[in-house]
Amino acid sequence: MKKEEKRNRRGWRLQIVLLALLLMAVIIVSTGMGYIAISPAHVLRIIAAKLSGADGLLKGMDEVWPVVVTDVRLPRILTAAVVGGGLSLAGCIFQGILLNPLADPYTLGVSAGAAFGAAVALLLNLGTLGSYSIPLFAFVGAALTLVFVIFLSSSGGGISSNNLILSGIIVASILSAGISFLKYIADEQVAVIIFWLMGSFASRTWGDVGMVLIFALLSFGVFLLYARDLNLLAMGDRTAASLGVNTRRTTLILLVTASLLTAVCVSVSGIIGFVGLLVPHMMRSLCGPDNRRLLPASLLAGGILLLCADTLTRAVLPHEIPIGVLTALIGGPFFCYIFRRRQMGKMTVRS
Repeated sequence: MKKEEKRNRRGWRLQIVLLALLLMAVIIVSTGMGYIAISPAHVLRIIAAKLSGADGLLKGMDEVWPVVVTDVRLPRILTAAVVGGGLSLAGCIFQGILLNPLADPYTLGVSAGAAFGAAVALLLNLGTLGSYSIPLFAFVGAALTLVFVIFLSSSGGGISSNNLILSGIIVASILSAGISFLKYIADEQVAVIIFWLMGSFASRTWGDVGMVLIFALLSFGVFLLYARDLNLLAMGDRTAASLGVNTRRTTLILLVTASLLTAVCVSVSGIIGFVGLLVPHMMRSLCGPDNRRLLPASLLAGGILLLCADTLTRAVLPHEIPIGVLTALIGGPFFCYIFRRRQMGKMTVRS
């Protein structure tokens, strides 16, 4: 058993290293793709020059290239990678807490709250107050939605998974109606609201990268700290409590952290669905259900998936389409497949 456990641990470490190397390779290749094509070797030289301050590395290079790489492409690319990782982490947590393979970061209506907040900011033209006014309103909307959903689903016996899902659906429906009303009265701004709702990483800055990265790393630390407890929660509340887990506190901490991480991601990128649903399923089949292994793998794989999707819309397709549309086209059929397989499994058990 010890030999097999050591072999499994080595295999998991190799998977993490390979995923990290693949993510770095995708970042380098993606940075060189676009209207102005730049080779991976030149991209590495530009990054090395900026990090080290050795301007000699830029000799013989087009003066526009460093500007394109460091000021235009890298902020967008790194934001896409971190948002993908953050949404995937949140998906793992929601699926673990709710014990539902169809759960993702949008189950509790957090994305609808962020969308409503951003729509209000766009309607009132608060972008004139600064570049962070729309992300700030989106974050506040998501946070208030989370508080209301938890309040609606809580009872004397604690917070149940079914109540959380039902509360999220109810609140999301109300907010969707509110967003529709805002679009109806938006007049000239309706196109801007619709485009934001479809998701995009265009015009991202280093400030966006830093904000999302800080939240993602802090959330990742919290998730790893409670990964063992999350494993025990999958066995049921009673079993987990008998093994020393404070189920109510652990559920609340993980739920709030995952929802706030989703809110931050949505506030800078708009609505991007299905990443939190797809990636945990793919990684679970690769490295197993243990969240201590699943969380790091999902973080890296989510960054790879969303970055590849953004690169496809930005540099491969003849016209850029909103990233949320592409992820929905990919994730929708996968969602149907999971749902159908789950239904067939229930039918088999009953028969």
